[in-house]
Amino acid sequence: MRRPATQLLGGLLALFWAAAAMAADLPRGQRLHDKQCVSCHAERYGGDGSGIYLRPDRLIHDRPGLEQRVAVCNKMTRAGLSAADEKNVSAYLEQRFYKFMPSDRPITPGINP
Repeated sequence: MRRPATQLLGGLLALFWAAAAMAADLPRGQRLHDKQCVSCHAERYGGDGSGIYLRPDRLIHDRPGLEQRVAVCNKMTRAGLSAADEKNVSAYLEQRFYKFMPSDRPITPGINP
């Protein structure tokens, strides 16, 4: 049974993530992803590169982890994305592939499904 405070926190987190996604420019995030990310991912994972997001052992389990990974990829590839564009790409990826759900338990990489 959930406690009212936990339910409230879960609801607030859901609103926060929804607001963040709405504030992001999803079409721009998709264009940047298609231009800056797909070729490397397709080279490594085959096909259209979406296998990196859909694989059962994926490394990303929450929005902060996704944002961190996009920032790391941006630096590693010297893509030159601004912080706002990193957010746009992250929001697009979350909406298209990850579909994170707020939870009342912390996500522990490698432990939580």
